[in-house]
Parts: sequence; structure tokens; C-alpha cells
Amino acid sequence: REQPVVPVERLAGVTRERFLSDIYPQRKPVVLKGMELGACTTKWTVDYLSQAEGSKEVKIHVSAVPQMDFLSKNFVYRTLPFDVFVRRAAEVNHKEYFLSEDEKYYLRSVGEDVRKDIADIRKQFPTLAEDVQIPEYFEKEQFFSSVFRISSAGLQLWTHYDVMDNFLIQVTGKKRVALYSPRDAPYLYLSGTKSEVLDVDNPDLQKYPLFVKAKRYQCFLETGDVLFIPALWFHNVISEEFGVALNVFWKHLPADCYDKNDTYGNKDPTAASRAIQILDRALKTLEELPEEYRDFYARRMVLRIQEKAYRNDYG
Repeated sequence: REQPVVPVERLAGVTRERFLSDIYPQRKPVVLKGMELGACTTKWTVDYLSQAEGSKEVKIHVSAVPQMDFLSKNFVYRTLPFDVFVRRAAEVNHKEYFLSEDEKYYLRSVGEDVRKDIADIRKQFPTLAEDVQIPEYFEKEQFFSSVFRISSAGLQLWTHYDVMDNFLIQVTGKKRVALYSPRDAPYLYLSGTKSEVLDVDNPDLQKYPLFVKAKRYQCFLETGDVLFIPALWFHNVISEEFGVALNVFWKHLPADCYDKNDTYGNKDPTAASRAIQILDRALKTLEELPEEYRDFYARRMVLRIQEKAYRNDYG
């Protein structure tokens, strides 16, 4: 069985007012075209990027294979001067390399102190930040982070969800993005915020038989396209070319709903984390019973959860 694929809607000339009144409340991904993003979409060539921020050190992911897996950690972290990194990431084959001559590179900018500081292009890459006009389709106090990303051609990032809304701004290059609704979580074989299914195009259906039930939304991003990814929507990103992108995350819920120690924007809301801990304790308690009793009361618990917490307006 083939997984159904639904194209993500593409809209041009969307004003802030229209986004907030018509699009945002639907909580679905949409590609926004023709937004005013500043000079970055024309200026950010390999030459310009490598000169603009010079030789400051950046920490990068290096992978010998195109599909990066955050669960098995099939990549290594290395440090390079920014100008050297940009040139290497733009090459297909490398004269100098860490793992293999066709290795892939990925930069996800982080704060100065990774544990305390959020990624903010204005702080980490101030020269480049001057070229960007971030679409502020949210209130200033909702802003969380702006994450600068550079990927080698062919690199594929693992499927995951974030707990905040975000705009994925494709500054240069092309990406393909596959997305899955939060309601399809039961078919995605989750480990925390990440799916175990790495190859969404050719999944191992013996290992992941339910994956075909997940409805796949898909879009192709080119220079200047902005993809709105609502919180909790799973996404898998393939860089079809060397490219530069910027993610802008903002808080959809009141600020006190989020974990104060979350610098990456991927820790579950505090109420959800507490609920999962309580559930884990409940399941541990069930282990005191013989198997048939445990099975029966676990099923009753599932029914309670469905009755109390599931929305019934899903198609």
C-alpha cells in the first residue's frame, strides 16, 4: 500500500491580518510565497556567506550517510571555522574531510551557552541578520528563537515535532518537506519527539507496518518560500541542494506553559510532561497484577483516555 500524499497549500501575498484571521486558526501547514524577507535571498551566495561572518568557529553535524538519525546518533559533532564550513557544505566531494570524501554537513545554530541561551541570528550571526527581514506574524513577546541552518545537498533530517509554531524560511536552495498531522502519531513509531522511521520514501514495512496509515502532506520549498509548521506537526526535511534556511519559533501557548529550561523549543509543555510521568507511574503500578488483569485494566485506561481527551471531530 502506498502512503497517501496531500500537497501542502501554497498561498501568495498573504498579509499578517489574513494569516492571523484565516490561516493560523486552522492549525495546518501552508507555504507562503512572495513574503518580504530582505536582501538575504539574493545576497547569500557561498562567497558572500563565507566572507560575511569570517572564520569564527561553529559546531556542526557531520554524517557519512545522507539520512541523519538522531536516535542512533549516526553522525559526529565537529568544529570548523564558519568560512571553511560553508565552502565544504557547498561541495559534493571533499579534498579535506572527517569521515568520508562525500560526507554531509549540517549547521543548526545554537546560543553561546548551549544549556542556557537560545539561538538568535541577531546575536550569533549579526552581519547576516542585517540582510533578513523576519516576518513578524506574531506578537513580539511570543518570539522564542531564530535558528540559522545550512545543509549539504542530499541531507535528510529525522522526522520530529516541535512544541512551538514556526516559520521555515528557505533563503537559498531547494528543500522537500514531508509532514504528518499530530493525530497520526500512533503510526509514526515515536521515541520521545522523534520518529524511528528514517526513510519516509521507502520505509521498512515489516518493522513499521502501521506507517502506511499515516497521511503524508508534502511541499517543495524554493528560494523565498516560507513554510508555516504548526506546533506538534511532524516534519522530515530533505535538502535537494546546498541551502540556507532560517527557522523562527514563537510561543503559541501562554509563556508559563513551556519548560523554562528549554533552549531548543522541543521539550513538551510542562503539563504534558507531568501527565506522562503520572501515566508511567500508573503503568508501573499495573505490573503488580497478573497479566490478564493488567491487560484488562490497561484497556480500561485507554478507553478512559479516549473518552476524556481525544477530539472527536477528526476525519
